[in-house]
Amino acid sequence: MDLLAPGATARGERLTGGVSSDIWRIDLASGPICIKRALAKLRVAADWQAPVERNRYEARWMQRANAAVPGAAPGLLGIDDEAGALAMEFLPPDRYGLWKVQLRDGDADPAFAARVATALACIHTATAADTTVQAEFPTDTIFYDIRLEPYLVATARTHPDRAQQLHALVATTRANKRALVHGDVSPKNILRGPDGPVFLDAECAWWGDPAFDVAFCLNHLLLKCLWTPRATAGFLACFDAFVAAYRAGIGWELPEALEARAARLLPGLFLARVDGKSPVEYVTSEPDRDRVRRTARALLAHPVERLSEVRQAWAKELAA
Repeated sequence: MDLLAPGATARGERLTGGVSSDIWRIDLASGPICIKRALAKLRVAADWQAPVERNRYEARWMQRANAAVPGAAPGLLGIDDEAGALAMEFLPPDRYGLWKVQLRDGDADPAFAARVATALACIHTATAADTTVQAEFPTDTIFYDIRLEPYLVATARTHPDRAQQLHALVATTRANKRALVHGDVSPKNILRGPDGPVFLDAECAWWGDPAFDVAFCLNHLLLKCLWTPRATAGFLACFDAFVAAYRAGIGWELPEALEARAARLLPGLFLARVDGKSPVEYVTSEPDRDRVRRTARALLAHPVERLSEVRQAWAKELAA
């Protein structure tokens, strides 16, 4: 990638936390950078394979996101298609805190959740309006392999009496191709920077249904209530702030239509995080898993049209 001068040396340090890539901090004479290389088999208990060329589309997502919202992704420094690797700017953790860690510690800030939603809506808006974006992301197969199959299809095998509803969510998600989707809008992939949120790890980038990004992020805000129960009211306030801010930014379709898809999808993703191929690591007790199952299964059987109804069902379960 022409980032290291001939004869120069560099030091590397492996960074931890990811299941889908090798990630390294590399110290060059000019300063630190970050190198990321996709893995063919993800580091999870289940057999989860994914094509390594997804780094190419992550790089393209970063460029598109930064064009829509400057600073919404790290700056891209280079890409090596043959090695399945990309280089990006290194964002120092003392200035760019990880949102997941802050939520774990009970720092539930609705204003920041709203900023995440606003930035996401701006990226969706900019790409929905640009007819050239779709051709850059021929990633239907990748998205199915690393999102729809391990989350919804795998969960359908565990819950055969909800399989029809889960497979219907797969079909609806695949059919609504409207904007550039990040695919992994999780607090573990969002930095709280001095100028706003920075999105990482767009390996699932896909021209598809932006409702997936919405439901995927809101899912984590609900699950955090089991990780840090004392901050439950704050997490639910973040949920509300995210929904309101995102709805205000929808301009490519009727907000009610997108919200209805997200509200129907969210219970499927909720159930997947206890019974899919990638369960969240902090929901460890069977009683807590059962709370997720009861809420998700009921909402799959009787779908709702508003995200607030999903939130209310979960709040009722938590209060029981």
